[in-house]
Amino acid sequence: MMTPTPARGAARPSGGPADAAIVASRLQDLHLDARTELDHRDAFELLVATVLSAQTTDVRVNQVTPELFATWPDAAALAGAAETAVTEVVRPLGMGPTRARRIIGLARCLVGDHAGGVPDDQAALEALPGVGRKTAHVVRGAWFGHSLLAVDTHVGRLARRLGWTAQSDPRRVEDDVVARIAADGTGGPAEELTLLGLRLILHGRRVCTARAPHCGDCVLADVCPSAAVA
Repeated sequence: MMTPTPARGAARPSGGPADAAIVASRLQDLHLDARTELDHRDAFELLVATVLSAQTTDVRVNQVTPELFATWPDAAALAGAAETAVTEVVRPLGMGPTRARRIIGLARCLVGDHAGGVPDDQAALEALPGVGRKTAHVVRGAWFGHSLLAVDTHVGRLARRLGWTAQSDPRRVEDDVVARIAADGTGGPAEELTLLGLRLILHGRRVCTARAPHCGDCVLADVCPSAAVA
């Protein structure tokens, strides 16, 4: 992977937080392909796939969702599915019966409370089975176009390494990162938080990995307070 050259004149920091505007700009240039990696054609498929992605990988979810959505293409169909049949389809993800019950229950709530549609409302989404703040942010950000940060393990890890937060709780990480973005004035478009989150995830998977961050190949090394000690 080609590594863009850091901005001219940037110097290694003395331990302060990385400038969010610089981080956002460089990640935008590096990760032009940033998007949710869960395959989907509509809000329903994205919501179900995101719920299924808990404690597994997007790649594995993408391996089972084609059959899942071909068999039960919408909330009404999934709501009426037999749990044993759904379990067989999602079994490769692990915890098959639990996952099946969860997404069937989710579909039934969509049918009963939202006429089968996916609501563009934070509280309504979080009231659905298996849906928390991060999942709601993924759906509202990726499908409905809101500027929302979905904090997963990659986003949390990079936020701490960049000096944007010292927290581990996802909500506190989110608050700290949003505050840092506002303080540093990235000047990005309305979807900046959603895209920044997606780029942080890609950077965490490809460069700033959990066990062995590749600081020597990182476009953020000269502004990241953790680069010298990572």
